[in-house]
Amino acid sequence: MSALRMAAVSAGFGRDLDEDFAIVERLVKEARNADVRLLALPEACLGGYLLSLDGDAADAGPPPLAVDGPEIRRLAALAGDLVVVAGYCEDGGDARYNSVVCVSGDGVLGNHRKVHQPLGENASYASGDGFRAFDTPVGRIGMMICYDKAFPESARALALDGAQIGVCVSAWPGSRTNAALDLERDRWKRRFDLFDRARALENQIVWLSANQAGTFGSLRFVGSAKIVDPGGEIVSATGVGPGMAVAEIDVPRALETARRSMGHLRDRRPETYGTAGQAGHAGQAGHAGHAGQAGHAA
Repeated sequence: MSALRMAAVSAGFGRDLDEDFAIVERLVKEARNADVRLLALPEACLGGYLLSLDGDAADAGPPPLAVDGPEIRRLAALAGDLVVVAGYCEDGGDARYNSVVCVSGDGVLGNHRKVHQPLGENASYASGDGFRAFDTPVGRIGMMICYDKAFPESARALALDGAQIGVCVSAWPGSRTNAALDLERDRWKRRFDLFDRARALENQIVWLSANQAGTFGSLRFVGSAKIVDPGGEIVSATGVGPGMAVAEIDVPRALETARRSMGHLRDRRPETYGTAGQAGHAGQAGHAGHAGQAGHAA
């Protein structure tokens, strides 16, 4: 496979779906003009995020969309020859989920429901139940959402399932207490960046991190979309404002180079890690079994 040109976006989105799709269309066009083949958009870019993280009962939240509904088909049509990852509120029938979908012009390639819920988010969404990688025209991808990346098991499960590229979409805000006037100096922004670099390095995978920018309700987002190589180095970033981080990486070669001397997945000792390690070891053996489930990964 030749080098893959990829992009991660920092941008603001709201409740109006038509406005959101207009932004998505502009971003897809910008990415296509830059020869990008994989584009990561933020969490909740279709319908906006929550107005606060206090479980506000007055906030109806974003409109729930079916993964096989017209809005996701519209997203796929916009994607065309690109692979596009985008966050949305998923209508799960008896529950709503904070979800991320991966599409191309051929339709849905993968779907993930956010597992880890910060603060009052569980008042608005049910929780997903797992992490599974899936194959795409640009390589094997694993997806997660925002707080999921604070748990090393999330990215490790995807890496053990063969993910070459991790894509984390977020609506990550600045600190709720002792907030810095300058977002670049915000402690939650620092954590956001540290998690991105650590998850890439410890699993030796390419990492795309997209995030909301600007403000929405009581939240002020830290932006900071970026692409991180398997050595944990940031190769492209937007800073705290809106923008598109673009980089070109030969993904298989980058993984091979990073893992040649010290292979973090290869050198694991699951038998020493207790119950969690044994579960991870079983997950590695189950790689082939997950591939068929990718289209509706929970």
